Amino acid sequence: MSRSYKIRDQSKLYFISFAVVNWIDVFVRREYKDIVVDSLRYCIQQKGLEVYAWCIMSSHVHLIIGSSKDALEAILRDMKRHTSKTILKAIEQHNQESRKEWLLWMFKRAGSRNPNNEVYQFWQ
Repeated sequence: MSRSYKIRDQSKLYFISFAVVNWIDVFVRREYKDIVVDSLRYCIQQKGLEVYAWCIMSSHVHLIIGSSKDALEAILRDMKRHTSKTILKAIEQHNQESRKEWLLWMFKRAGSRNPNNEVYQFWQ
């Protein structure tokens, strides 16, 4: 699957889905879902993202979006980068995360297979 979205017409709406690597159920904790929601709010207010529908599942996110301001590809790139770093940090700092070591190991393993030499990879 391509790492960048193919937005051919910025004036159209798009159905976008993106999943956590290996479809890991990360969004079972409210704290992690809130990070995605806060990032969406920021993109709406600051970057001109228009969200018509959204759904956060346990391992992936669905959006129906458009933008009359910034390019959707850039908005999504920035949003995914921000949410991945913030969620990984939240997992590392979450004292009651019973799967902390396993989650970080899985994300590190995915990052090691990434050609961009990232330490962790959160989004598939």
